[in-house]
Amino acid sequence: MTALKIKPKEECRWDLVSLGEVMLRLDPGDTRIANAREFRVWEGGGEYNVARGLKRCFGLDTAVVTALADNPVGRLLEDLMLQGGVNQSHVRWVEYDSIGRATRNGLNFTERGFGIRAARGCSDRGHTAISQLKPGDVDWHTIFAKEGARWFHTGGIFAALSETAPLVVREAMEAAKRAGTIVSYDLNYRPSLWASTGGKAKAQEINRRLAPLVDVMLGNEEDFGAALGFVGHGMEENLSRLDSDNLSRMVANFRGIVSEAVQKFPGFSVVATTLRHARTATMNDWGAVCYCDGQFWEARVRENLEIYDRVGGGDSFASGLIYGFLSGKDPQWAVDCGAAHGAFAMTTPGDTSMATLQEVLQEMKGQPARIAR
Repeated sequence: MTALKIKPKEECRWDLVSLGEVMLRLDPGDTRIANAREFRVWEGGGEYNVARGLKRCFGLDTAVVTALADNPVGRLLEDLMLQGGVNQSHVRWVEYDSIGRATRNGLNFTERGFGIRAARGCSDRGHTAISQLKPGDVDWHTIFAKEGARWFHTGGIFAALSETAPLVVREAMEAAKRAGTIVSYDLNYRPSLWASTGGKAKAQEINRRLAPLVDVMLGNEEDFGAALGFVGHGMEENLSRLDSDNLSRMVANFRGIVSEAVQKFPGFSVVATTLRHARTATMNDWGAVCYCDGQFWEARVRENLEIYDRVGGGDSFASGLIYGFLSGKDPQWAVDCGAAHGAFAMTTPGDTSMATLQEVLQEMKGQPARIAR
């Protein structure tokens, strides 16, 4: 049990509702974006991925709040989301002007990387339907007070999309808090999204404005410095020279960050981070640590974890961690579940998890990858 006061399932239609953009990911497979002759498509988006993982892997009832331009690309995204099982009753469909001057759907070209070649993304998401969402466009009272939601999740990717996006985030968070819904926020700092609007300084201004409404703050080892301004004890300079021994130093840095963060934002009941040392694009050391109720809980480090597609690993960590808390498990179990789910998600293509609950539970126990017959 934790200090998180999670509403019982029988009082709520939704275990989790997420707010964020859902994009069409175009994956060139084994080649590069600039040399591709064909692309495979997936749906994905930082906030949506968490809802999808909780539905497909963990069997919970989830919904997404997003907006899509009503054209064939939007309907392709709808079709992909139907396979993911996340409820779309709160998707806002926006009239398309036949060319995309007024509104469009986001595209995300992402190549996986291999060995010394890092993964690389190229976003095409200006003037998207979700970026134009404004306060008052979503009936949050119905979602949180009438239908009921145990958990609300959003993050810094959506908040970076436009001037109105942080206002929508705040409106949603305030409605969630009034209804007694747990609020989680993944910092998910993306330099490219903030570059034209003020960079780190603007990201920190907006995220610090939203942070007092957050119960569970999530991020990777860089996000807390870039997006909130908490760098611990030399974290930024250590990031450029990490080796596996420095994972323990990263944990120490995280403890320093949490000490600053909970003093500044006492509403943080849980603060969690993933730990990654990329030896190569396809060989990472992977771990996680969680602060909860005044204590720290660490998942075991997976050294030399083989990566097939690293995109979505952090989102899958978040969904596993959240599943742990929603199912009444202790913080150690929750962070172990998050780390195992994140590790498994990076063994398959696309942004979203293809893992099963049984596979995650086996990985939590450290069972070997023997063939299942």
